[in-house]
Amino acid sequence: MEIKIQKTTAPKAKPADETKLGFGHIFTDHMFVMNYDAGQGWHDARIIPYGEISLSPAAMCLHYGQEIFEGLKAYRTADGSVQMFRPDENFKRMNVSAERMVIPQIDEEFVLGALKQLVEMEKDWVPHTDGASLYIRPFIFATDPYVGVKPADHYLFMIILSPSGAYYSTGLNPVKIYVEEKYVRAVRGGTGFAKTAANYAISLKGQDEAHNQDYEQVLWLDGVEQKYIEEVGSMNIFFVIDGEVITPQLTGSVLPGITRKSSIELCKKWGMKVTERRITIQEVAEAYDAGKLDEVFGTGTAAVISPVGHLKWGDKIMTINDNKIGAVSQKLYDTMTGIQYGKLPDEFGWIFKI
Repeated sequence: MEIKIQKTTAPKAKPADETKLGFGHIFTDHMFVMNYDAGQGWHDARIIPYGEISLSPAAMCLHYGQEIFEGLKAYRTADGSVQMFRPDENFKRMNVSAERMVIPQIDEEFVLGALKQLVEMEKDWVPHTDGASLYIRPFIFATDPYVGVKPADHYLFMIILSPSGAYYSTGLNPVKIYVEEKYVRAVRGGTGFAKTAANYAISLKGQDEAHNQDYEQVLWLDGVEQKYIEEVGSMNIFFVIDGEVITPQLTGSVLPGITRKSSIELCKKWGMKVTERRITIQEVAEAYDAGKLDEVFGTGTAAVISPVGHLKWGDKIMTINDNKIGAVSQKLYDTMTGIQYGKLPDEFGWIFKI
């Protein structure tokens, strides 16, 4: 499929101060768009000026939530070149989400090429500041003007780009996490493993509860027994207990994070014992009481590695590693970001150069 190009006639000024980029509110000059119509498949791939889109008030995505998305980044290296981190994994996961949400599959190789072309066009928007990056948001949503519950016949696939500041502008400081016991995020057989908008809307109430108690993130328990740890609101979670790296297994209610996968692969390469299994919050509390809970950290595209300094479960408050980042967390963060920004060699074939 040919990708048509329409360049903007009114390019926007690039941000003058990259220390004030923030996240998700500045967008580049162009975006990628592709249509799907039943009987025709995906078609009319194009890169056009970034702008508003027109939707019917009856568009099915607005009423029944048939939508999926991904999140990844492009990084500028010291020599000025631009590269991405495992983008093929994002589009592979997008097709898994599409299958669950009854959305037509995308050609992973084609959309990866389209993304490369889009980022190449917008490479001047990739920040130069250390720690900053160009956030990439591919997404698909149903557009049928029909108020009825069924898989849609028409979809839009889009990619928008947003220059974003460093996640840790004041240093890699541990976060405070609150364990949610009243509400649940997902259950096995549901959509917890898919990257779909509804999962994040569902998590907002727990996030609000955490903020009300002066905690930054919420840790979700399983939706059946509410004792097994699943994931943080926007991250996967890891525990280092007595030298062993443990993370909840992928049972269908946990998002298969790409940073999660990369962290597991790195730890195994370093000869560490890594276990993916069900782990209860009670086991974590007992490890803490026994002095064996060495570290807790989250993994995700935005933060990469997010050390946890405080974990609140009911009335019990656990202070992890004296509220300091641990050795495993620090090594993972330094290695992952080193590879992403081209400061360390890519021994895994993870980097996709623009």
